[in-house]
Amino acid sequence: MAPCTRRLRPSHRHRRGLTGWWNARCEGFPAALPLNADGSAPEHAASAAGTITDPLMWRTPNRQAPEIEYDYQKMAIKVDTRGLGKMAGTLRFQDLEKLPRLTRTFLLQCGAPNPRGIVTWTGVRFSDFADLLGLVPGTHYCRLVASDRAYVDEPLTTLRHPQVMLAWLMNDAPIPPRHGAPLRLIVPFRYGQRSIKAITEITFGTPGLPMPPLPA
Repeated sequence: MAPCTRRLRPSHRHRRGLTGWWNARCEGFPAALPLNADGSAPEHAASAAGTITDPLMWRTPNRQAPEIEYDYQKMAIKVDTRGLGKMAGTLRFQDLEKLPRLTRTFLLQCGAPNPRGIVTWTGVRFSDFADLLGLVPGTHYCRLVASDRAYVDEPLTTLRHPQVMLAWLMNDAPIPPRHGAPLRLIVPFRYGQRSIKAITEITFGTPGLPMPPLPA
């Protein structure tokens, strides 16, 4: 095969003068995510709480939160434990009210420089919610689905960290729809996309059965 003699040419991005735009988009990515030595998130004083900067990330054509029931007192979230727990069905606020309430202030940082913000969240520990369901020890992971059909899969060991929350208040008020009403997962030691907004479904699972032993 003869060597290619075609001259190298600038890519379409260079030809269209988009290099500067692309570099600007990539500048500062990934953003710094401050963590303590043990991997947990630093906690902030409530006086440091404020807003979350734009742009917010929604997987919808207009980049807006889908129309659902935003009132946390009327939440109806599908919970499927797949036989791995004593309870399943529809999660309502009355179920969460039975659990110890928690208020913490954390930095929410996207992988890009924005969105970001220090926010006070109020809700319950995910570990208390998992205990309420009576999950068996072999339960391995959890999938949480948002109203825009985005989802995250997290090991239960991560979700049982004492800083992980299911929150319905943001800065002492109901979470606004654009920030994830009625219920949002908060994983402060991960980038913000792991703190999935507007939860509609929660499913628990476990790995498949191990391979049977080979014949002797």
